[in-house]
Amino acid sequence: MGRRIACAAATALAACTSAPRYTHTSLSEDDITRLTRNACPPLGWGRARLDALKADGFEIVDAQERQTFAKGITACLGSPDPALRDGIAYEALVTLLRERQLDAYTMRALLVDLTARLTSPDPLGVEQPFAALALSEVARADGLEAFLTNAERMKLLVDAQQWFINISDYRGFRDGEGWRHAVAHGSDLLMQLALNPKIDGEGVRLIVAAIGVQVAPEGHAYIHGESERLARAILFASHRGAMDEAGWTAWLEAVATPKDAETVYASEAGLAWRHNTLSFLRALYIEVVVGPYPEDDVLRPGLEAALEAMPLRQRHRGSGVLPRIR
Repeated sequence: MGRRIACAAATALAACTSAPRYTHTSLSEDDITRLTRNACPPLGWGRARLDALKADGFEIVDAQERQTFAKGITACLGSPDPALRDGIAYEALVTLLRERQLDAYTMRALLVDLTARLTSPDPLGVEQPFAALALSEVARADGLEAFLTNAERMKLLVDAQQWFINISDYRGFRDGEGWRHAVAHGSDLLMQLALNPKIDGEGVRLIVAAIGVQVAPEGHAYIHGESERLARAILFASHRGAMDEAGWTAWLEAVATPKDAETVYASEAGLAWRHNTLSFLRALYIEVVVGPYPEDDVLRPGLEAALEAMPLRQRHRGSGVLPRIR
């Protein structure tokens, strides 16, 4: 699968601010947000207070304080502490967004902030994937009740795709460091965009093309459930009717075709390709066969053909027999 996306990329928005001189004028909420963007924990929120907030289900009674907190806690998505990054910052944003505790202005601010974090320097490799995961919740909120303009939504789609197809850090989970999981988190973001009824068929096909890029990255074998998350994105993309049975069959055939069939069992890269591709196809097939959605039946003929076409024969050591492996 090629990495070109058949869509003109939206012009990136860049904001550049210089350090303000000290004055005795009061700062607006926006000024404070900009100045504290990378302060973790946010101003006024020590770790003990954050832990107490989590214990209370992230309930913040004062509406203004709640909006300010949501915009400030994004800085902790880059924390090296997984309990703070995942257990507080991400969970807080999920809770506030899913319980509809944030206004449209705040959700737009989150969109701008999190999208910028997708391409910000990330020496620990944690901020970008968690920004993508948090963005999936912003996209979900927009899908349920639209608050973005068409231009904002399309920019999010383009930015998400461009970031996703260029992922090269495939670390999933590490003891003491927690999750990174960029491919899984990016898949969740693309899945939410695919579900959005305001993303048209062309947009859904672009999402499908992007997912195809990461089904089997060269030289890396997925071990942290990435294939299942990739499959879910395709499953829900199929519900949008963006491709007919013939289109899905052709796409799945391309996914199941190795660059060099002769090296599939003769190289680490070939074995990684087989592992990833087979894991993806099987995960998607199971969802189609046992799932409750008739809309994804359009995938079944292509999946069965792709699984049958996969190089599934492996020579037993010391034997000339090539048994069929399922």
